[in-house]
Amino acid sequence: MNVRVGVKLSEAIQTFELTRHFNSLVAVNHINLEIGKGELFSLLGPNGAGKTTTIRMLCCLLKPTSGTAQVMGYDIAEEPFKVKELIGVSPQETSISERLNCWENLSLIGEIHRLTSTETKRRSQELLERMGLIERSKDQVRKFSGGMKRRLSLIMALVHDPEVLFLDEPTLGLDPQSRRAIWEYIAQLKGKKTILLTTHYLEEADVLSDRLAIIDEGKIAVLGTPEELKKNLSDKQTMVIKVGNLTAEVMSGLRGRYAEVEQRNDELILSASELDFKEITEYLYSQGITIRSAALKQPTLDDVFIQITGKELRE
Repeated sequence: MNVRVGVKLSEAIQTFELTRHFNSLVAVNHINLEIGKGELFSLLGPNGAGKTTTIRMLCCLLKPTSGTAQVMGYDIAEEPFKVKELIGVSPQETSISERLNCWENLSLIGEIHRLTSTETKRRSQELLERMGLIERSKDQVRKFSGGMKRRLSLIMALVHDPEVLFLDEPTLGLDPQSRRAIWEYIAQLKGKKTILLTTHYLEEADVLSDRLAIIDEGKIAVLGTPEELKKNLSDKQTMVIKVGNLTAEVMSGLRGRYAEVEQRNDELILSASELDFKEITEYLYSQGITIRSAALKQPTLDDVFIQITGKELRE
């Protein structure tokens, strides 16, 4: 095995100044990442940010312009066949043979990875049952819904029991029920396999990711756990209160107490380094203000994403 000097064998994936140009366009720009074994790592970014290009290089489907990466200690440029033996890939565009049924598609993957027919059948049976496709397993894939095809694509990535799993927007465009089924299964894989995921659903990345990075214009803009990124977004707390009969006198009193006070229709929004929920509600009650609801607003990954990139993820 050709192990790069300095590679940490506790890391499943490491990139070293990984770069890819398409003519004058710099799609991926000197990326350095370390992803631990058993970690679920999400790579987020706007369309065209470099996510899919990064995954294609790590899967040995696209050569870097410069730099390199290692997957389980194997160099993607020097040992691509060793890397491909260890990985499973569910691409953004499913690569399923639509004229074949589930068993035939999975048998083909088993042969590519040199599994015995017995092992392929055992693994396929288990995965088809878990993903709710066993009853349709003898139907041609062309008759499947989009959600069923996505689930089969995930099974095809898993049938040879890979150590590292690449999931490129596996739930994009699916209905909530299909998306939930895939995410529930991915959650079961956490800690058992190393997973590199791209997704357009930030709330799911928030719940599932051990760590994540936001890539923008080919560069890693920020990296950390979801909680770290949300905590670092702002040193202020925000409270949103739905009120009735708010007066100018009360607004003036609030502005004397808190750094930022804003009224949006029937919502009162307060921001400061520290907010005391009880103190604020008692003050409003004492001034005769009707409170319909009140909550401390926690920052979300959407807030982090927009602050870093200036864009909505689903643009």
